[in-house]
Amino acid sequence: MASTDFAPLREYLNSQIIGQHALTDNMLIALLADGHLLVEGPPGLAKTRAINALANGLEGDFHRVQFTPDLLPADLTGTDIYRPETGEFIFQSGPLFHNLVLADEINRAPAKVQSALLEAMAERQITVGNTTYDLPELFLVMATQNPLEQEGTYPLPEAQLDRFLMHVEIDYPNAKSELMILHLTRNEGLSKPLSPPVPLSQKAIFDAREAILSMHMSDALQEYMVQLVMATRQPQQYDDKLAQYIALGVSPRATIALDKCARAHAWLMGRDFVGPDNIHAVFHNVMRHRLPLTYEAEADGINVNDVLNTILKTVAVP
Repeated sequence: MASTDFAPLREYLNSQIIGQHALTDNMLIALLADGHLLVEGPPGLAKTRAINALANGLEGDFHRVQFTPDLLPADLTGTDIYRPETGEFIFQSGPLFHNLVLADEINRAPAKVQSALLEAMAERQITVGNTTYDLPELFLVMATQNPLEQEGTYPLPEAQLDRFLMHVEIDYPNAKSELMILHLTRNEGLSKPLSPPVPLSQKAIFDAREAILSMHMSDALQEYMVQLVMATRQPQQYDDKLAQYIALGVSPRATIALDKCARAHAWLMGRDFVGPDNIHAVFHNVMRHRLPLTYEAEADGINVNDVLNTILKTVAVP
């Protein structure tokens, strides 16, 4: 399996999601690294369209769930339905049994719903009553958050945030991209949509995952990743300011995610090895949601991206 086999899918995504190359690339990285994606950005930036386009280019199915305060766990997992003609309960599966799931505005749902999604993301299974059901082998959740509206929302707990492979921030497209969006929507209105490529098989995705895990990464580079993680746990050994701003270091999941995402990024570039630039390319998205800051950082106007930039400057590249 070669990265060139993913080129038609990548081109199709970029033709459908104009001006958001970071989003389309990170969706592919999450797919190849077998993880879930949290996307944060203002409304109207084609987040739903992006995951829908990805589903069109894959051998799999897609379901969108609009998260609301009155949502129940059974609305995600499914529930047992009583059949009076047979006197039995039959399990009716919910939207989590699809290959690609969009959890739209995930922070609008209460804790019980979020915990049901947590089990699905972490364990690749759901439990209804006394029965546990396995989810599809190809399973990716893309959740969205609107940073502009906080009223009526339920912040995601750290345990659930840690289950996301990456947290991607997106912003408005530039003027050139905006004009291309106008042309694209006009052509679609005239029934001239761009046809998706031949759907990529699930076997091709699983083969690509194996190839990525087998890529060469030097011992020095693996040690470098560990040092980047340790800089969040023992910041006083690296920089005094870091120690003032970091409330809690990242978990081992961050190290694993950094390794997987750096490998997937290198593979998509057509490489057969991982370099420091691949680690740097995914570092912020892997760490952003896992690194809580102190009140002192907020008082000084320091955000998590500033802290991550400092870590990259402080830890020496091998």
